[in-house]
Amino acid sequence: MSDASLTHLRASFFDFTGLAQQPEEVASRARYLQDGVLTLRAGNIVSLEAWTEQHSQAGEMIDLRGKLIVPGFVDTHIHYPQTEMIGAWGEQLLQWLNQYTFPVEGQYHCAEHAAQMSAFFLQQLLANGTTTALVFGTVHPQSVEALFTAAGQLAMRLIAGKVMMDRNAPDYLLESPQQSYQQTRELITRWHGRGRLGYALTPRFAPTSSPALLEQVRQLHEEFPDTWVHTHLSENPDEVAWVKQLFPQHEGYLDVYHHYQLTGRRSVFAHCLHLEDAEWQCLHDTDSSIAFCPTSNLFLGSGLFNLQRSWRQRVRIGIGTDVGAGTTFNLLQTLGEAYKVAQLQQYRLSAAEAFYHATLGGAHALDLDDHIGNFMPGKEADFVVLDPAVSPLQTLRNANCNDIWEQLFVLMTLGDDRNIYQTWVNGKPVWQQTSSPHSGSCCQPVKLPG
Repeated sequence: MSDASLTHLRASFFDFTGLAQQPEEVASRARYLQDGVLTLRAGNIVSLEAWTEQHSQAGEMIDLRGKLIVPGFVDTHIHYPQTEMIGAWGEQLLQWLNQYTFPVEGQYHCAEHAAQMSAFFLQQLLANGTTTALVFGTVHPQSVEALFTAAGQLAMRLIAGKVMMDRNAPDYLLESPQQSYQQTRELITRWHGRGRLGYALTPRFAPTSSPALLEQVRQLHEEFPDTWVHTHLSENPDEVAWVKQLFPQHEGYLDVYHHYQLTGRRSVFAHCLHLEDAEWQCLHDTDSSIAFCPTSNLFLGSGLFNLQRSWRQRVRIGIGTDVGAGTTFNLLQTLGEAYKVAQLQQYRLSAAEAFYHATLGGAHALDLDDHIGNFMPGKEADFVVLDPAVSPLQTLRNANCNDIWEQLFVLMTLGDDRNIYQTWVNGKPVWQQTSSPHSGSCCQPVKLPG
């Protein structure tokens, strides 16, 4: 007799059953079932097994044969308020912030605007198969209130935080260190650990943080040690030089954060393009993580991330879209750009490694691999259903793929949001293509019960 509380899906499945220490190990951790059955109960994975005739007795089966199901994508660095200024022309980091980013972020004092953009942002994530993200808000508490409210309604596993910033930005985005402490503390006590939500202490970056502000961040991290730390590090050469001018007493950029005890297992540093040897070693020694953001780094001309060095130093790595300097919410496209960044440094990024960074590796970078990242029993049921061939070109190319590795590589080089057939969060479908991509589909969210 079947258990009515179980949900069964039949499709092809791909995931990684364990963590890797070196890129050569990644493929050996992979699992591919051409015809498998995923069983869910109450938002969690019960099992993933190869299909047998016995499964025909399991009760109602959601038949997704012809589709490939992978764990939900993990975006380890993204700015939701920058959604509306994505693709802004012509500048590098510091000029880009002043000309485009700060004026847009100034709108988020309005709770209604923050709520509208939060809903739009989350639908963009889901439409692109991203089920977990580490997100920047703005300096305004209402920006984070709106985002957490919307994510909570979807039961998403989301980590976010209010920007903390008290200098070197327009007056309308500055706060005092004490104000930053108080507002952040209130947000942590209200939202951190509520459902599947987590709070990240979010000093924008060292140049907009006075020593007094960083001391407040340190104090909050001491009070709430299971929160995350989310900031930027060594993105642009001019930025690195500026930090040395602002903090001459410190040995380098990372030492500023390390001095205030902001490195560690749940500390995620975006970019890390221009690190010194001692900084690589510090990231390793403190078990900190890096968010590799290839589309952003290329768009702003910031530099090329040394993925091979991150493996040698054994530093946790995740992939970030970094919208709005990044030019897509889609992690398939982001992986395609990561491949090109690696190629320019004579490193061949395999499909296995790329999908590892976007799923289990990204979960590990966020210290969430006990909860998400693969289809092991007990994990939370966040996953994306991919249609490997949604255009005449993809159909032609997919027909000539010899194995799953080639199919995955084609997805990350030719794929985009059209390949996202469904997105499931917490065991429920929350996004689905509503018509064939060949006929100009419109993606829409699936309405949740209640």
